[in-house]
Amino acid sequence: MRRVLFICSRNRLRSPTAESMFAAPDIETDSAGLAPDADCVLSAEQVDWADLIFVMEKQHRVKLKQRFAASLQGKKVVCLDVPDRFQFMQPELVTLLQKKVGHHLRQQNAEAQSSGKMRP
Repeated sequence: MRRVLFICSRNRLRSPTAESMFAAPDIETDSAGLAPDADCVLSAEQVDWADLIFVMEKQHRVKLKQRFAASLQGKKVVCLDVPDRFQFMQPELVTLLQKKVGHHLRQQNAEAQSSGKMRP
């Protein structure tokens, strides 16, 4: 079971969309925001829980590393470069996330299979 965390600013539009989209029988998803007024403010427990972390913007990666450097040891953090101009589940956002996230999930799946951690 892979655990994937999506992070944006306020956890209202982009990261909840991604969380909903990529939840699957073999993938647990969660989302959070880095702003103090986020619907779900990112916690150290969430960072510790995640195997793979996606941030929507470069500034999110910087803030994540500033706040949770110790918890990020050995974690893969991917910046998706998804701007804050979409609504929740907006078709253009869904398409963009499928394109950008899908590649990384397939790559991680292939790496896990080649190392013997997952069955094909």
